[in-house]
Amino acid sequence: MKRFVSIWFPYLLTDWYALHDPSVRDTPFVLKANIRNRVTITAASLAAVQKGIYTGMALADARAIFPALQAFDQRSGVAEKLLKKIAAWCIRFSPVASADGTDGIIIDATGCSHLWGNDRLYVTDIVNKLKAKGYHAKAAMADTIGAAWAMARFRNKSCIIHAGKHNDAIAYLPVESLRLESDTVQRLHKLGLHRVADIINMPARTLSRRFGKHIVQRLKQAAGTIEEYIEPVVPVPQYHERLTCLDPIVRIEGIEIAVQQLLERVCNRLVKEGKGIRQLLLKCWIVDGKEQTVSIGTSAATTSIKHLMGLFTLKISTIMPGLGIELFMLEATVVEDAQPKQEVIWKTTAVLSDVNITELVDRLQSRFGNIAVKRYLPAQHHLPERSVKITSSLQEKPEIDWYTNTLRPIILLPQPVQVEVTAPIPDYPPMMFRYNGSLHKVIKADGPERIEQEWWIRDGRHRDYYAVEDETGARYWLFRSGHYDAEKTYRWFVHGLFA
Repeated sequence: MKRFVSIWFPYLLTDWYALHDPSVRDTPFVLKANIRNRVTITAASLAAVQKGIYTGMALADARAIFPALQAFDQRSGVAEKLLKKIAAWCIRFSPVASADGTDGIIIDATGCSHLWGNDRLYVTDIVNKLKAKGYHAKAAMADTIGAAWAMARFRNKSCIIHAGKHNDAIAYLPVESLRLESDTVQRLHKLGLHRVADIINMPARTLSRRFGKHIVQRLKQAAGTIEEYIEPVVPVPQYHERLTCLDPIVRIEGIEIAVQQLLERVCNRLVKEGKGIRQLLLKCWIVDGKEQTVSIGTSAATTSIKHLMGLFTLKISTIMPGLGIELFMLEATVVEDAQPKQEVIWKTTAVLSDVNITELVDRLQSRFGNIAVKRYLPAQHHLPERSVKITSSLQEKPEIDWYTNTLRPIILLPQPVQVEVTAPIPDYPPMMFRYNGSLHKVIKADGPERIEQEWWIRDGRHRDYYAVEDETGARYWLFRSGHYDAEKTYRWFVHGLFA
């Protein structure tokens, strides 16, 4: 059965303002805006409300009640941005949280509260943490979003509605608790229909004819006969596990135990679905609200808990638990289909599929960074700098064979370096060239080897390559771009180094 938590912030904007200006926290103050040529109160603090001041009142009337009232301009869009930020923060309580209007949050708490012990401890922890951040908040849990919304706003304190009891709970609340339009509420009151119990058993056709279809929809949503959906502020990852700590974790040993448990859950699920992990993201929520992340990657899809734990062990020391970690979440951000590992029946010569090789690559990358180990495959291009591509997978097969008919340098420069060259006549190798500030005299040379642009590109000149050796025995790969001409538009470049 579904369970939802509705959180209501009766003083959201004034609480936010007081957090930025603590000097006004305990004083009556309001936020104002010019509405229809009248300065109107758009939000009132708790202290102002206690003086009889309310939202929608004219500022002049409010100051007649309390002359010392402070008023500040309201910034547009603050409530929406603030609620999205709070909803993202609420992910520590449930992976599905969303802003609700301009003063609330809706959480899908299905299957979450048992991590805190029970529903009451769960809701109490949410409210207490929000109050510790400086926000007045009320919350209610029920089987439907409509019932939770109503109970959070029309009960004096936070409450828990037991499963199946939501209709009885909202029956004696005012009709405003059904999230109706103001004109519909006024018409109901004029007819003496003040409570939900007065209309909940009326025929839907009668209500629809007198008050419109919206009231019937709201009643069914509150009762649960029409389901409401939440659009989470952060998309819910497909493969993830959460671990809530009864006491904040501050030691590395505790973090390792938590990661081990999460890995077991994620890997067991992926094994059943025939998938393996390529990338994992560990999120740690600190007591003070900060978030720390650690990520690892693998060269091949795997569900080896021992191997993955070894990769995390290399990075866990970077986590700063501070006052303690209260929530862990492990997310498999990239997964791939993976065949179950078969134990040795016959030996294989496929080195790249050897699990020992892939795990070694993963450890090297975790220790020295993802760029520490690279694998290159041939690409279908003529120009040397474009004839290879980097792949992150050891299982990817080359589309073409390596071109090995001619000599190629061991080191290919990322970009050709232009050099000054002395050469006799066309198609002759250079006699000497200046590279890196030094003059190199060519003793031996081989070439030219002409490389043209691809016919489908036809952008740029052809190249004539020469392999040359200088007087010190160093060998270089040079090319001339373009033909010899009287205008000397051709250029010489060093492109590679031999052993």
